[in-house]
Amino acid sequence: MKYSIGGLILTMLMLSFVPATKVSAADNTICDGVYIGDIDARDMTVEQVTDLLKRRVNSVRSGDIIISSGEGRKVKIKGADLGVTWENPDVVKEAYAIGHEGNVVNRYKERKELESNNEIFEIRYGFDDNAVASVIRKCSTEFNREVIEEQEDSESKGKKGGKSKTEDKKSVILVDIDESKQIIEDFIQSGWSENNNEVQIATRKVDPTTENQGEYAEAKDILGTYTTNYKTSNASRCANIETACSLINGVTINPGEEFSVLKAITPFTEENGYYKVGSYMNGLVVESFGGGICQVSSTLYNAILLAELEVTERHNHSMIVNYVAPSADAAIAEESGKDFRFVNNTDAPIYIEGVTTPDKNVTFTIYGHETRSKERKINFETVVLEKTPASEDKFVTDSKQALGYIGMQPPHLGYKAQLCKVVTENGSEEKKIVVNKSTYKMVPRIITVGTSGADENAMSQLKTAMATGDLGTIRTVASALGMARNTSGTTTEAAPSNSTEKKEQSTPATQNNQSTPAEQAEPADQPEQAAPAETEPTQATPSDSGDVAKSSSGHKHGRSKEPSEG
Repeated sequence: MKYSIGGLILTMLMLSFVPATKVSAADNTICDGVYIGDIDARDMTVEQVTDLLKRRVNSVRSGDIIISSGEGRKVKIKGADLGVTWENPDVVKEAYAIGHEGNVVNRYKERKELESNNEIFEIRYGFDDNAVASVIRKCSTEFNREVIEEQEDSESKGKKGGKSKTEDKKSVILVDIDESKQIIEDFIQSGWSENNNEVQIATRKVDPTTENQGEYAEAKDILGTYTTNYKTSNASRCANIETACSLINGVTINPGEEFSVLKAITPFTEENGYYKVGSYMNGLVVESFGGGICQVSSTLYNAILLAELEVTERHNHSMIVNYVAPSADAAIAEESGKDFRFVNNTDAPIYIEGVTTPDKNVTFTIYGHETRSKERKINFETVVLEKTPASEDKFVTDSKQALGYIGMQPPHLGYKAQLCKVVTENGSEEKKIVVNKSTYKMVPRIITVGTSGADENAMSQLKTAMATGDLGTIRTVASALGMARNTSGTTTEAAPSNSTEKKEQSTPATQNNQSTPAEQAEPADQPEQAAPAETEPTQATPSDSGDVAKSSSGHKHGRSKEPSEG
């Protein structure tokens, strides 16, 4: 006891000698030496700094940004045109935590450190990818151009007394979309201010071959560009998206010619660079080669819509997807021949550029000869016509899954929707055109019960449990049967049947730690899990102005048998 009291007294004496340091005017304010960006946050409360940063973000959104090509050509926009948002508002609480959280020793150390070294936190801005793409498209219209250079004929060069011959060499200067996007975002992130509001984007020089010089020279304007993200996809689905995108990239389509996406990216085989990934068939997740290619065709579809090329064939998915708005998708299915086809209805060749990036964006850009008025703008919006809630759970058996296995596939709302093109001239709406009507099937939650190794007695018990429609009962029976089979090898004991005892159990009863189908395979026609019954898709439709368009949904006419969709 003597030693304990002595230790306590010693600790108190040591703390009494901790030197005072200059901290802040009040204990509820941020410490001296803490900065958020270039803002000195000392002696300010969390609320005061938050309000100041909100005003800073609003000044970026409302401020002028001058984008140049470095050759006297400029485009003036507002930060709001890029969809600028404040991405890390929690940074204020992080800044306040310095010198305020932890034990007394840690707080003292942090405050003491601030006397010699400032703590600087970053303000992070977010951007709307399609809004940025719209701005770059506008810049491309202004900056892309043909360049003609005179070159001396190599045969006549150096001949005495002879006149040198010259020949014209045509090149095309194009805005580098990916690099320019990064330059603009980096500029807003770290360099923009009211007094420093001009940024030069990147261009690239294309030297076409003699055969396709004319095509490149004419296809110098961006007619449409669209981006979707697939960062939540697994490695196989990512590879399929990148393979399909590369097979379309670089295609030139002459006036009047039709392009088939299905023809360009098939066959869906391992030899052609595809992997097996989950896709939908009859409402169930199945493994098939090429899962993910529908995101490629859907991204291209939106770019084609913005370019206003003539679509000759397009199909919506059987169930709703999340990477584009309802009615803005384009499904591909090799087995049934579902295709996305369009015609170059312009007066010049078009060139398709398809790229994927390390941060898992897939972008298609359509180059051509722009003849549309600069005062004419188009955007697309989805209108919900009807919504069907998910029905009662559906129970199915799977002889490929072990006895004891229970798998669940999330439900899908059913939708009917239409996609409309809105045309404005000089800021006034001129007309609204229905582009397509799409129907997406409602699919209930599907409970899969494994039956591999089940004898007649076990099958009878499973069917009785499934007839109750109660998931808790089915779990209990399946688990008991699976355990009994593992214990005895073949004989199955009678399983308990209690509809209430395990009703709230959330973990699936599994054999050998097998996962549910949703965990085994990611649906190929979407980057995330299928939209659950309680969730509506919120993806923006393509917009020429880059603004987020109205979001809704759709629903496809069911058939007795659906081929798998990518």
